[in-house]
Amino acid sequence: MNSPATLRYLSPSSSFRKPNSFGKQLVFNIKLPSNCKYPPNHNCCFKLITAYTFFRTEVPVRSNRIRASSNDSQFQSVQRQGSFVEFITSERVKVVAMIALSLALCNADRVVMSVAIVPLSLSHGWRQSFAGVVQSSFLWGYLISPIAGGTLVDYYGGKLVMAWGVALWSMATLLTPWAAEASLWALLAMRMLLGIAEGVALPCMNNMIARWFPPTERSRAVGLAMAGFQLGSAIGLTFSPILMSQGGLFGPFVIFGLSGFLWVLVWVSATSSTPEHSRQISIHELRYIQNKGQIHAIVEGKSKTSKGIPPFRRLLSKLPTWSIIVANAMHSWGFFVILSWMPIYFKTIYHVDLRKAAWFSAVPWSMMALTGYFAGVLSDLMIQRGISVTLTRKVMQSVGFFGPGCALIGLTTAPSPSIASAWLTLAVGLKAFSHCGFLVNLQEIAPHYSGVLHGISNTAGTLAAIIGTVGAGFFVELVGSFKGFLVLTSVLYFAAAVFWNVFSTGETVKFDDSI
Repeated sequence: MNSPATLRYLSPSSSFRKPNSFGKQLVFNIKLPSNCKYPPNHNCCFKLITAYTFFRTEVPVRSNRIRASSNDSQFQSVQRQGSFVEFITSERVKVVAMIALSLALCNADRVVMSVAIVPLSLSHGWRQSFAGVVQSSFLWGYLISPIAGGTLVDYYGGKLVMAWGVALWSMATLLTPWAAEASLWALLAMRMLLGIAEGVALPCMNNMIARWFPPTERSRAVGLAMAGFQLGSAIGLTFSPILMSQGGLFGPFVIFGLSGFLWVLVWVSATSSTPEHSRQISIHELRYIQNKGQIHAIVEGKSKTSKGIPPFRRLLSKLPTWSIIVANAMHSWGFFVILSWMPIYFKTIYHVDLRKAAWFSAVPWSMMALTGYFAGVLSDLMIQRGISVTLTRKVMQSVGFFGPGCALIGLTTAPSPSIASAWLTLAVGLKAFSHCGFLVNLQEIAPHYSGVLHGISNTAGTLAAIIGTVGAGFFVELVGSFKGFLVLTSVLYFAAAVFWNVFSTGETVKFDDSI
């Protein structure tokens, strides 16, 4: 600004308790420095007025009584930003809807192989143990990228990293059927590339939500994003057999791969990494996000990001970190075992054809999408009602682990595919509560390292998923029973739930001196 600016603060007389100001309306003129970088109606100026008025009047000033004389009506609208209508039509929900769509494509691309593995095994004469190796090749790539991807996300932001990730995994999906015809090694290479690219998806999701949503809305935002993730499983499992019957093995890979490239075009042109850089966001929504969020984390209009090498040793020295790692490992074990083996389970145990087996396996993921959003709303409501963040996360995670553990035991007793599908639906539906446990907790204990911490826990989860996916095939060959492996999974769920409840926290953990 070229010249000093004047801000006027108008306060109703009822907000003052000093005898000499009672019954009067006071006007404060605050002179800003000539080198001030912010306009008079900037959020930082409102914070200055609040601090100034507090010391002059000895009473706290409520934000809904602060008005800039140049823009009174606009600022008053900030107080209405928490409404449901505003929430679903806001720019931040558009961003999370795009994230949900990308996660739907992410999961649809990976589950196509869960259906395609049956005809591929028949045509190549693969045993169940080797089919598990082929399916786990995705996880070999997924093991490599989460830590590096999480670090890149913290450094460059979610928009750029997510765009490259979706482009690469869409290319891998598109080329998979040609690779399968060329050679086994080419197929394994494409599946590894798919895993490498998809390893950045969830760290990007966490990074974007942490920057676009205030803490009181993050659980439902994660619920919306992960609803897309689970719907991707349902879409992939439901439509893959149909597309294969119409277009052969190439059908679903081509459709889902091309859809990913279309998504990238929309994402690059319509979103930004932070609300401060968005061209579409309204000034009212921007102020709401900043006022409800962590104002001190925004420096000169840019979200604070971690630079340099993250403090891995300090991150791993805290038990809350290990509670997230254990929770992610167990969540991934159960997720990939169910995702990879349930179509074969229904075909083997209940002798249903491939299309029905995929349908029985797809229904639970649709339920998970619904319960995930419900869990997010419930979690935010608990915090808004005064329940501590720590207790809320422990309750959500307990439901997300004890529930599936009990339901999988019920699945082993099901006499028919319909009852088995009901038990599986209950298990997967309750599993969604985990998204409001460890997945949101990443942003809370390490707001400046959420990307890399997500990468670390995802790496542990991927190792667990590889062991579970490959181990299920060998377990069935050695023991001759899927049911025994499901019981083992239930026991692991119970143990992980106990570990989480003992060592997790909802408070920020100080990993270095700068936080």
